[in-house]
Amino acid sequence: MLNKMKLWKSQKKDIAFDDRFQEVLQHSIPHHIAIIMDGNGRWAKKRALPRVAGHHEGMKVVRKITRLANKLGVKTLTLYAFSTENWKRPKMEVDYLMKLPEEFLGKFLPELIEENVRVTMMGYDKNLPDHTAGAVLNAMDATKDNDGLVLNFALNYGSRAEILDAVKNVLKDVNNGIIDEGQIDEETFSNYLMTKELPDPDLLIRTSGEIRLSNFMLWQLAYTEFWFTPVLWPDFEEKHLIEAIEAFQGRSRRFGGLQSEELK
Repeated sequence: MLNKMKLWKSQKKDIAFDDRFQEVLQHSIPHHIAIIMDGNGRWAKKRALPRVAGHHEGMKVVRKITRLANKLGVKTLTLYAFSTENWKRPKMEVDYLMKLPEEFLGKFLPELIEENVRVTMMGYDKNLPDHTAGAVLNAMDATKDNDGLVLNFALNYGSRAEILDAVKNVLKDVNNGIIDEGQIDEETFSNYLMTKELPDPDLLIRTSGEIRLSNFMLWQLAYTEFWFTPVLWPDFEEKHLIEAIEAFQGRSRRFGGLQSEELK
């Protein structure tokens, strides 16, 4: 009898999720979702585990959320995997974090290829260990012809450094006569950023209860809708992504105007 009750509850939960999944498909789906995957260390600490255990568990969540985003028709999913400030963490933790892209892509690359996902990366790859950069470059090459979801890893990424580099490159091109100072506008400047081939995020999700951007896509998030949750990243489930999109769909995006703008 107990097993039957558990099965009934599981089936009821699945039906509820399926209903919500179908409902969000009836409305505007964010073209670009960016996620600050926070809380791995706290998840591990709560369980008296080493911090790296939380990072490993978080890697599994990346797979689940990528699959769901693809099913929903999201065009781009950007994941903040490692910031330029994260090098300050203990060496053992950093070394483990540098192994995760290799492990994740080693396990799931065939699935990403089959699901028509294209892997990209933004960040400073010159500072990455060879095995980390090699795994990402291999995945990018293997998926370069895919035209489905863009899975964009922000790896060794920092927005302030990105903006400063963009300013320096703009000045260089002005001094070399490549562009005229009077031609510089927001669109021109955006073309000097690491995200020049991507649309700005429509929805930003941050897990773990922290309410800050942590040097993430400061220029690109100017008109993005934010959704914060206390859920730690290893505990983040498909239902939470649906919840975030439901919240997004309930908001009026005016982009500084008076009328709501719909995604097209």
